[in-house]
Parts: sequence; C-alpha cells; structure tokens
Amino acid sequence: MTENAGSGLPRENGAEIRHSNIFHRFVAWARQRLRWSRNGDASIRDALEELIEEHADVDTPINADESLLIENVFKLRDINAADVMVARAEIVAVEAGASLDDLIRVMTDAAHSRVPVYRETLDDILGMVHIKDILAYTGNRDGFDMSSVMRKDLFVSPTMRVLDLLLQMRLARVHLALVVDEFGGADGLVTIEDLVEEIVGDIQDEHDVDDVAMITRPDGSMIADARTDLETFEKQVGAVLTDDEREEDIETLGGLVFTLVDRVPSRGEVIRHSSGIVFEVIEADPRRIKRLRLRNLPSDSGKA
Repeated sequence: MTENAGSGLPRENGAEIRHSNIFHRFVAWARQRLRWSRNGDASIRDALEELIEEHADVDTPINADESLLIENVFKLRDINAADVMVARAEIVAVEAGASLDDLIRVMTDAAHSRVPVYRETLDDILGMVHIKDILAYTGNRDGFDMSSVMRKDLFVSPTMRVLDLLLQMRLARVHLALVVDEFGGADGLVTIEDLVEEIVGDIQDEHDVDDVAMITRPDGSMIADARTDLETFEKQVGAVLTDDEREEDIETLGGLVFTLVDRVPSRGEVIRHSSGIVFEVIEADPRRIKRLRLRNLPSDSGKA
C-alpha cells in the first residue's frame, strides 16, 4: 500500500519502510561524511569528490551503481518540489465529511496509506489521515470522527529545492507534503518516496504493476493510457503531430486530445485529428482524460 501513491508494510503516501531504511542509512552516511554546514552545496561537492578520489587508488573502486548514486545527489541541487510532485489531477484525497467506509474504500482502491483531507475542494486542505489511525475504528464504526484522526500537513512552495524539502520533511517527521501556489491552492503532492527515487531510482514493490501504455487490438485499433508519451507513441505508429502542435510542446496523448478541443472531453466523446486518427475517450473524469481508443492509425489507415 503506497503513501498517496506499498511492501507488506504500507508506504507513507509513497515510501515503504524497507526503502526508508535505505534512505536513513544514506542520510547517516551523508551526515558523517559530509559534515553538514551552512555552505551545504560546497561541502557536499567537496566531500563527494574527496570520496571519489579516495576510492580511485584502491582495489575496489566505486562501481557504476555507486557512481550513479553520487551523480544523482549532485543533480538534486537543481531539482525543486514542482519537478517531483504528483500533479493535482493525480492526488487521491477524501472530503472532510466522508464516512469511515468511504475513507477505507478510497485508501483501499488507491492502495495509499496516507491521504489528504479537504473541505469542498483541494484548495482547502485540512490535514491528512494515516491508515494506522483508522484501524482502531474498524470495530467501533459509530465512534469514528474524521477530525479526531486528522494529522497536520506540511505545505511547501513549488520552488523549494528537493534537498531542503528532504531535510524539512525529516525534521517535521512527515512523509507527505502538499505543494501550494502563492494563493494557497494545491498544485501537487510530494512523498518521501518521490524524493528518495530521485537518488536511488524507481522503487517497485508487490503492489506496483507494470502499466501497459498501449495495446493494439485485432481490429487494428489501439487502447492507450492518456499519459502515454507522444514521443513513444510516434515511435510506434509514425509521425502524427503537426508543426504547430510540436511548437505547443504537448507531451502526452491526453494533452493532445485536450488541445484539440480546448477542454476535458467527456467519456464516449469522439475527436478527430488532422492526421486522420480518431480518438474516443473511454475513461475520464471532470479533471482529466484517463484512457483512449484510437482508430485510423497510420499503420491501419484503411480501417475506420
């Protein structure tokens, strides 16, 4: 179970306990080795370069994985919260008036161990709920009160650097932070796992499944996740975008369809592209497109 995003133990809206151990071991090493100081970036670079030099002349030099880890630490200085956050449209949250059954269903369906709690909209986040806090009520449902199990959220700026955010989350002992804009509206959500993955790479567990972004059907049509990268899509079916569309810097199939109609289309709606491809929305909600059926693909231009 993930943190708003699971091992046999739940993640904290992202981070699993076993990966948290990796993280804490890394931080312990960094603290001892780098001797954190006010000139943090310089200290990090100097200490890591010293570490590399020390290993250059020994029988067991730093291997490729260790080198990648060090390289990723350097890169963290140029990454901020907005670069790693879960987008607003992807946030799983519950309304403050939700019942215990509703809360359990949301957390079960999403496999999250932590979810934000909001009042009316995501721009009014009241706190967050941890699965451990609601387990006590499974045998006493009548005594459940959302306000009694809510914990405080950490709110951060989209421009906060990942290194600073990592430190702030550790000091606050939280595993989830809400990224808010200058008006207090929710832009996204960041978990400890999101930050650790910037260092160690993608973290997979038994609850993570490999999504098949595009499935070609016997009739020549295709079922595609709306988040499918357009570059990946064009590698499979050939060039599709017009010059104007390429200038708009559209990244996903869903983004392309949104651009064509200038809104989030409804389920069942059919949109035709200038290339001849027909997009049918087969799954969507008021905020985003989720899945599409594509017909008249370049490799299947003879079929409608």
